[in-house]
Amino acid sequence: MTGDIAFWTLAILSSGLVGMGKGGLPVVGMLSVPVLALAMPPTEAAGLLLPVYIVSDAVGVWAYRAAFDRRTLAILIPGAALGIVVGWLTAAVVPERAVLAMVGLIGAVFAGLLLTRRGPPPEPRPGRVGPGLFWGMVTGFTSFVSHAGGPPYQVWVMPQRLPKAVYAGTTTICFAVVNLMKLPPYVALGQVSAQSLHLAAVLMVPAAGAVFLGLWLVKRLPERLFFRLVTWALLAVSLRLLWQAAV
Repeated sequence: MTGDIAFWTLAILSSGLVGMGKGGLPVVGMLSVPVLALAMPPTEAAGLLLPVYIVSDAVGVWAYRAAFDRRTLAILIPGAALGIVVGWLTAAVVPERAVLAMVGLIGAVFAGLLLTRRGPPPEPRPGRVGPGLFWGMVTGFTSFVSHAGGPPYQVWVMPQRLPKAVYAGTTTICFAVVNLMKLPPYVALGQVSAQSLHLAAVLMVPAAGAVFLGLWLVKRLPERLFFRLVTWALLAVSLRLLWQAAV
């Protein structure tokens, strides 16, 4: 498989999507596992891409080191840690299709509500702690299963209407921490191996370059257009996850 042109095309595309996501284009990185799953089983794709995510995270965190919301991270990350533990303990019994369907449904409904809303944009509202811990847990769980933590994360964070750069930085830092927490369970479950690390090392190069492409685009997109694109990307990814769960 690793000598197959189709595999490497999909793998490089997936790593580029990871990098652009870490450059501040939320949800884009979520396309990486579904794309690579066209060439290999989804669980193997998730394990192969995790080191790529972590290296891209490092570049993204450095880029957004001064633009993030501390309160949002302080609420989401403890919930995400609990969700990762739940994902680890239930990895052998929870069907991946059920998780993909759940994530896809949450994201599609939320994006649909945002896109069909009439009138002026709602006023920003601070995220409450209880719902934040819950959505953080769902984010951690779904991210552990298939790097699909974006939709539940958006449900709690987007209504806060953070400034564009702060939103991108908060997202990048949150998932950087989540991905580091996922690494020990992935190793324990055999999803990260010496062979996958060798392949991941090659894919880290296009991923790192794509981070800077994402940063370039974020700086040049008008704020309203940025969030509109985020919402449409969320809808597209969610529908793709629902399709993946159904077939």
